[in-house]
Amino acid sequence: MATEISKPKKNLLPYILILPTAIFVALFTAWPVLLSTYQSFFRQRMNIARFREPIFVGIQNYIDLFNDQYFLLVIKNTLSYILGTVPISIILALFFALMVNRKVRNVGLLRLAFFHPMVLPMVSAATIWLFFFTPNYGLFNSSLRFLGYSGAENWTGNPNLALLSVIIVAIWKNSGYYMIFYLAGIQNLPSDVYEAAALDGANSWQTLWKITFPLLRRTTVFITIIAFIDSFRTIDHVFVLTSGGPSRASSLLLFELWLQRFENQDIGISAAITVIFVIILLFFTITNFLTSERKEA
Repeated sequence: MATEISKPKKNLLPYILILPTAIFVALFTAWPVLLSTYQSFFRQRMNIARFREPIFVGIQNYIDLFNDQYFLLVIKNTLSYILGTVPISIILALFFALMVNRKVRNVGLLRLAFFHPMVLPMVSAATIWLFFFTPNYGLFNSSLRFLGYSGAENWTGNPNLALLSVIIVAIWKNSGYYMIFYLAGIQNLPSDVYEAAALDGANSWQTLWKITFPLLRRTTVFITIIAFIDSFRTIDHVFVLTSGGPSRASSLLLFELWLQRFENQDIGISAAITVIFVIILLFFTITNFLTSERKEA
């Protein structure tokens, strides 16, 4: 009888344990997404000192967004930013991890040097790089003059270079962070596989390409997901370096969301951008998960 009474309690225990997390996710993830979805079907902006009454417009906010040349430019900037930062950051992270995994003197200092940019707040990192990008005496232009280039590029004020400046700072800051994941993955790889490869006469490149890369596939998928999500969360150094300019040449999706919500006070448009934001991230995460599971099967 005692066993029959305690059995339902055991069945309830997992649900009790996940209840705090479920409440947290419902309040701070599910509810804001549902609220933004609802608000995206209304037009509501601030009028002088108060918000106007919301007017139901259906999907007009989405139509307005995709008919707006500036928003299309923001989408293009965001895609360029992702393609410019994610692959390069991951490749550099793997390269750094292979470097610091060697048994050499002062390897701890080398690891610290690669990881240190991640410890810096993004605003501080962007402020440091502002000195590098300064038109007249910045490090980049001084180096170009040393190499014989007479001009002085305005890196953050040139529409063709502003986004590149943001990409450079992001790569510098994120590569060392992703390196830690690769380093942990490399140090957990089975040593007997490498011993067998050495006995078979495999060289360093064959070992790297045929053994290390395939065994690090799960780590790479994980890093790709967090790198992709991080690239959508970029806003700090855009503020400091370019403020989205010139003419939104370096504006990214999250910065555009902030601009519409807090500068233009347009709740409907900002809610529509939020929904687009969530759909893109959800699609990417599910696609990566399904691809990873299919390969495992």
